[in-house]
Amino acid sequence: MKAVLRIAAQFALYLPLMLLIGVFSTWPRFQVIAPGEALVRVSMTHAGARKVACRTRSAAELAKLAPNMRNPQDCSRERAALVVELEIDGALAWRTEAQPAGLQRDGASTIYHRMTLPAGRHRIVARLRDTADGPFNHVREAVLELPAGAALLIDFAADKGGLQFRT
Repeated sequence: MKAVLRIAAQFALYLPLMLLIGVFSTWPRFQVIAPGEALVRVSMTHAGARKVACRTRSAAELAKLAPNMRNPQDCSRERAALVVELEIDGALAWRTEAQPAGLQRDGASTIYHRMTLPAGRHRIVARLRDTADGPFNHVREAVLELPAGAALLIDFAADKGGLQFRT
């Protein structure tokens, strides 16, 4: 008899919890993006070029250094910031400058940005500059059909030719 009462009490305590979990598993409805829109994400981690070019030390400079410090090249560790622009349908939609990581500013720069667009055909131009100055040295342009609910990822992979568009 005690076993039956114990099972009934457990059922009475667990039933409201199960109902609560059931309600919150279906409500409120969550959507990543609104209907009729597409998602564009820019996500990259890349180390820019050295900010200052290496210089060759003279023989007199090398003689002044301790034997274990006699590297003929004097190179600054600091890297250039990444500058990224995203142009959509002829208008500049987003621009950022990401500083390199690390105390010496010698690490990779990391960028993440997301934005929504109306679904449809768009001309997208992505530009990346990973040098201290000068023009953008990586440019990728494409005309893409982005259906509602689609997600476009813009990434940088030096070994795959630079800027990548993936849906």
